Amino acid sequence: MFQLNEKVKNLTPYEPISGTYEIRLDANESFLTVPEEIENEMVEALKNSALNRYPDPNATKLVEGFSKYFGVNPECVTAGNGSDEIISVIMNAFLQKGDKILTLEPDFSMYRFYAEIAECDCVKYQKDGNLDVNIDDVIALANKENVRIVIFSNPCNPTSRIVTKDDIRKLINSTDALLVLDEAYMDFAEDESLLGQFQSYDNLIILKTCSKALGSAALRLGFAVANKTLTNVIRAVKSPYNVNSVSQALGEVLFSHPDYIDKCIETVINSRKELYSRILEIKSDKIEKIYETHTNFVFMKVKNAKSVFEKMKENSIIIRNMGDYLRITAGTKNENEKMLETFKKVLEEV
Repeated sequence: MFQLNEKVKNLTPYEPISGTYEIRLDANESFLTVPEEIENEMVEALKNSALNRYPDPNATKLVEGFSKYFGVNPECVTAGNGSDEIISVIMNAFLQKGDKILTLEPDFSMYRFYAEIAECDCVKYQKDGNLDVNIDDVIALANKENVRIVIFSNPCNPTSRIVTKDDIRKLINSTDALLVLDEAYMDFAEDESLLGQFQSYDNLIILKTCSKALGSAALRLGFAVANKTLTNVIRAVKSPYNVNSVSQALGEVLFSHPDYIDKCIETVINSRKELYSRILEIKSDKIEKIYETHTNFVFMKVKNAKSVFEKMKENSIIIRNMGDYLRITAGTKNENEKMLETFKKVLEEV
């Protein structure tokens, strides 16, 4: 009789909240959709896609568009089927069974998941009460545990906090571990990115995505940026036709409009600032702490967070409950207004 192995037998599929709700502010997606003129270009691009042929294995034109927008060498970029695939590829490429990775908790849960599937151990650095990171403590833990990979999001999902590039450079230079720096939310933050300096290091991979600032979560497009040695490994390990032709075609159109991308980022940041300032104004002893945000969402510690989440859901508004914390994505002006109005009422009821 066939038996499942230990690493998979207790796994359960990831199940996001399903159903139809008036407002969804739970997944950190962009609330913006492409204007009609760009949409028309995308339709034409789809018409010219040969669906009977395998896609370009290197996503050449897509990578060139990404590289031009972000100012990096396309020879140092690998396109993936979302950042999730790239994380999985990195774990399988650079780790061997029994190796250790280091995560900075709380953080994106998929880092640990893919490490465990690769049969590797996860060492956890616990952030302080303000959810900040002491980089000296991270370095000491990484060296003590002899970890092969240090991986974290910056700015962080879910905490919305940020580590300075000076601290990150210190980390890179103080350990032999490979640093995988997930900059999915860096477009919403100050200039703390290391994207312009990645070629200076032999142990740095930077991840980017189209799912947040670029408002294209449905395309499932992610990118790894690293020196040529690391890039060659990632390209060798990934599946040969990993990014489908449709996503490549639409992504190419998107990156051909840099001014539109810039405007999208500006619009989302303004929404985030408005949402954050309005939440700060709420007078309720149920809100224990609101964290300064460098992302497209607001993260806060709230009494009875689970009950607040359920009450919001009853009002057809979905936010994210994470234990004692709530995470609320910035939405349209109307979405933010409706959410805030309902949120204030709910806080009085629970």
